[in-house]
Amino acid sequence: HPLAKLMRGFVCVCISQQRLTICLISAAVFGALGSSFVYGYNLSVVNAPAKHIKAFYNVTWLGRYKEPAKTETLTLLWSITVSIFAIGGLVGAFITSFLIKVLGRKGTLLANNSLAIISALLLALGEKAGSFEMLIIGRFIIGVDSGVSLSVLPMYLGEISPCEMRGSIGQFNSVFICLGVFFGQLFGLPEIFGHEDRWTFLFGFLAVPAILQLCVLPFLPESPRFLLIERRDEARAEKAFQAFLGKKDVSADLEEVHAESRAQNTLQVATPLELFQNRAVRWQIITIVVVMACYQLCGLNAIWYYTNGIFEEAGFHKSTIPYITLSTGGIETVAAVISGLVIERVGRKPLLIFGFCAMAVCFTLLTIFLNFQDTCSWMPYLSFISILAVIASFCSGPGGIPFILTGELFEQSYRPAAFMVAGGVNWLANFAVGLFFPFIQEFLQTYAFLVFDAVCVFGAVYLYIVLPETKNKTFVEISQSFAKMNKVSQEPDREMEEELSVKPGKKSCSSAVKFIPESEPDA
Repeated sequence: HPLAKLMRGFVCVCISQQRLTICLISAAVFGALGSSFVYGYNLSVVNAPAKHIKAFYNVTWLGRYKEPAKTETLTLLWSITVSIFAIGGLVGAFITSFLIKVLGRKGTLLANNSLAIISALLLALGEKAGSFEMLIIGRFIIGVDSGVSLSVLPMYLGEISPCEMRGSIGQFNSVFICLGVFFGQLFGLPEIFGHEDRWTFLFGFLAVPAILQLCVLPFLPESPRFLLIERRDEARAEKAFQAFLGKKDVSADLEEVHAESRAQNTLQVATPLELFQNRAVRWQIITIVVVMACYQLCGLNAIWYYTNGIFEEAGFHKSTIPYITLSTGGIETVAAVISGLVIERVGRKPLLIFGFCAMAVCFTLLTIFLNFQDTCSWMPYLSFISILAVIASFCSGPGGIPFILTGELFEQSYRPAAFMVAGGVNWLANFAVGLFFPFIQEFLQTYAFLVFDAVCVFGAVYLYIVLPETKNKTFVEISQSFAKMNKVSQEPDREMEEELSVKPGKKSCSSAVKFIPESEPDA
């Protein structure tokens, strides 16, 4: 039974948490607070003050040009304000590789907070300055901040986590995205900051999580894998391992990273172009592109950006919509937490496939209910339940696992390029949804969600056919799962295997492997 599986997963996680250290939890919590939380907050924060922002745009336009702005002009300005966030995210994803090379994982997260603080000032002071350009620029800058953090944080969490807890720690990224969405909705209530005179405080709050991260993260270690492989600093790497793992003897962990480093000494960090040209990771990169595209195009961000309008179409009274919207953020957070508890028990692949399939069913039901909303007084409530089910389905797997997979499907030399590609796809798709969904909704009316329905079905089918399960697998085992599809044969380096097998019965989180293309038949 699903409930029995959930309870077994919870017990399993509770047992594994005996190895959790304060240092590891602090890095996960405060790393996600200044990164994932900010991203989630910005997904929902523009929803509640939308009418106030549009009114401010109109007043500003009237003051400048002595005539009210046309409806098309306001719609365009509003669409740019919403979608420019994704353009900034795309820029952030593309500069991440350079930043982590210079500053490291933790250093990049810390430096990134300056963007959040600058953005908070621009967004909060734009109204007083009478400049809607400041709001648009501020949204772009916070987009850059989110683009960097969504690439760096999963990489950092994956590299500091023990192998058997990589999924659970990685889900902190998803949980804090959901918390950010929830707090964006909470603060947007009319009683708090959603009032005409207080909406600028919604954006000023962006500086708070950035400052909190700046107060804690400097006292936590850098990624030990980065210190050892990139910086060749064994002393700091040893201290970092001791802090994160909670034990004094970390010689086995150091030797494992040394072995991987020796195996990759002749390999430079790959560029995105080299990643696409490398036959040995062909299906890994295709899988990440598909998963990240489906992550955005499955339609959840359309719900976050335009929740109020969707609920108005469903027949809810305007005064009740902010409180109804708040429940969606709560459901999302609960679903993400449950997913984090069971991921190491259930696995990545089942959660992803279940999430996309359930979303497809719920979008279909939502379309039906929206078409018949005028027939019965209780029909809007079924639409509301369908939206809650869509959100819960998304957070059960598709909401966080794509970021975990990006780190798991690639070895150290490919990982920065893989995150750059994944980030590019993620933000381009995000921009497309934010910019085009209002026009799709206007053209298709209540059938707009069937577009996302098709995306969810495609994602589920692809993952069922292609994706192997990565739960508790070493990098070698994951690579072997893709070897046949990539048409390469693998010969493990026996010397490296012996070096990596540091303890009897202990699985290594990474291993060396040689990719040998299969010989082509003679003509």
